[in-house]
Amino acid sequence: MSDIAPQAVHDNLPPPAAVSLLEAFWFWLKLGFISFGGPAGQISIMHQELVERRRWISERRFLHALNYCMLLPGPEAQQLATYIGWLMHRTWGGVIAGVLFVLPSLFILIGLSWLYIAFGDVPLVAGLFYGIKPAVTAIVVQAAQRIGSRALQNNWLWAIAAASFVAIFAFNLPFPLIVLAAALIGFLGGHLAPEHFAVGGHGVANHSYGAALIDDDTPTPEHARFRGSRLALLLGVGALLWLLPMGILLGTFGWQGTLTQMAWFFTKAALLTFGGAYAVLPYVYQGAVEQHGWLTPTQMIDGLALGETTPGPLIMVVAFVAFTGAYLQPVLGPNQALLSGALAAALVTWFTFLPSFLLILAGGPLVESTHNELKFTAPLTAITAAVVGVILNLALFFAYHVLWPAGFAGRFDWASALIALAAAVALLYFKRGVIQVLALSALAGLAVYLLRV
Repeated sequence: MSDIAPQAVHDNLPPPAAVSLLEAFWFWLKLGFISFGGPAGQISIMHQELVERRRWISERRFLHALNYCMLLPGPEAQQLATYIGWLMHRTWGGVIAGVLFVLPSLFILIGLSWLYIAFGDVPLVAGLFYGIKPAVTAIVVQAAQRIGSRALQNNWLWAIAAASFVAIFAFNLPFPLIVLAAALIGFLGGHLAPEHFAVGGHGVANHSYGAALIDDDTPTPEHARFRGSRLALLLGVGALLWLLPMGILLGTFGWQGTLTQMAWFFTKAALLTFGGAYAVLPYVYQGAVEQHGWLTPTQMIDGLALGETTPGPLIMVVAFVAFTGAYLQPVLGPNQALLSGALAAALVTWFTFLPSFLLILAGGPLVESTHNELKFTAPLTAITAAVVGVILNLALFFAYHVLWPAGFAGRFDWASALIALAAAVALLYFKRGVIQVLALSALAGLAVYLLRV
């Protein structure tokens, strides 16, 4: 039996061979199809593949990049893939990694959205969604619990969470206003009482899986070093990539056109997704359901269910919202519903993710200038606390529409309540996976639905 410790064996492993852009392309494509499980699951998959198995990047550099992505609005897992792709293969590497993280889920969601609208009244489909909806309510409760357990570390942060819940539940204040107020409180609190706004996030681990292509002491590559001229060029290209399609939409459909309004609305949503996709869902609900009427509350819940069952970032639920709104009110004419929906989903995906690419490609060189952990995040800490209250409000909103489908004046749906309770126990107590819980809830809902028919 060898006396060599496993860590020592790992430390003696030579670095892997250089990775070509084509080899990276096939990996990022594969990741786009297997990235289930929300941000935590997606980051875990990337860690296993990139740090442990392939050793393309060391754990310390991986976590350093992740800490930066957690500070940004937008889906942190997709941004992390973009960051690592950029670090390895320059701008095109980042673009390929980020696009392939999203593209499979876009095509899958367009197909599922069409099936949902075209066949949603078929008993089989209706029965499956009958069970999925209460499970989604439990999933949102789990999201509030998971984020809250990490974010609410003291009474100050609990107070911010409670205030945000009251603001949106009792006073129906807009989500952006709640975010701005929380950021201001965090900024002031970080200066006046920094001990109450301690930074969470991911610490730097000391575990080594062997020498990596991008190791702890690997110098920052030339393309990842900060240059003012490159930043100016990048911002100019980014502005053009936003202005050109927006200008075409404005000239073709006018400012009040559905596609133009969707492009503008989801650009704003992209800049408000602090705390992950669950945080921005109340904002999407307020705009898409209450303000614009692109879809109904029930359709919003169903869209979240579809988003939970597909790979890619959960924020891709915006593709369902856009598809549904443009399909039911065809922007290209009454005989072009499917094309209208597909175009809307693609456009919304473009405007939702463009800021994420710009934030990574513009901010990456600043992050690479130091390999120390990022510290000053008091405003983000306060925003994350506020997000907990907002998500709890979202859970109550979903529960109301699932448990009282005809409103409080109608009957209470005991079968949905039991499915929701069972899903919550499975998620919170038995720590079962989201996909497994959704599948079993769908089968239970189908059984109940068919018994009632």
